[in-house]
Amino acid sequence: MTDETAQSFPRLNEPAPAFDAPTTDGRKTLEDYKGKWLILFSHPADFTPVCTTEFIAFAKRQDDFAALGAELLGLSIDSHYSHIAWMLNIKEKFGVEIGFPIIADLNMKVAQSYGMIQPGASDTAAVRATFIIDPEGVLRAMVYYPMNAGRSVDEIHRLLVALQTADENKCAMPENWKPGDPVIVPTPATPEAALARSGEGYDTVDWYFSTREL
Repeated sequence: MTDETAQSFPRLNEPAPAFDAPTTDGRKTLEDYKGKWLILFSHPADFTPVCTTEFIAFAKRQDDFAALGAELLGLSIDSHYSHIAWMLNIKEKFGVEIGFPIIADLNMKVAQSYGMIQPGASDTAAVRATFIIDPEGVLRAMVYYPMNAGRSVDEIHRLLVALQTADENKCAMPENWKPGDPVIVPTPATPEAALARSGEGYDTVDWYFSTREL
């Protein structure tokens, strides 16, 4: 991979790539979402079965994301009119209204800047990528799925809750953490702090592994 190719992919904890693109709800820019969390997710194509299940799942959880101060924004390489037709089809055939905008990225500009186009999967379709961007426009998480396996919207929601809780409480989250579970205390940074850890009141297995309740 060349340096030029590597730089085309976004990186965690750095500013998310800016965009200015047409959507089913007018033009949207990254700046429009400043002050909110943004869940930006791509799909390979409109009117495809796996993508349809994903969009239905996102639509059903939209209020749950909104309760966390997060907006949803979809993207594919399809046209604006294809998006509209697909949204209407989902409402007619599945009884679910898509209440979030979808970027029409025919020139692949947004998809390229976010590394959504991966030649090993397709040269003309965006892979199933999900990006969580914080209120300051910083990319905090990204998850890629293959063309033939749908993503878990429940996991994306769980991840957002974990990120927000970690920020608020200055801690880390263990595997599959959910609200109510213990969190991981930051590891001591000096030998002296490591020796003192056992007496700090945490549930300590060893100096590097301590948990606490929130």
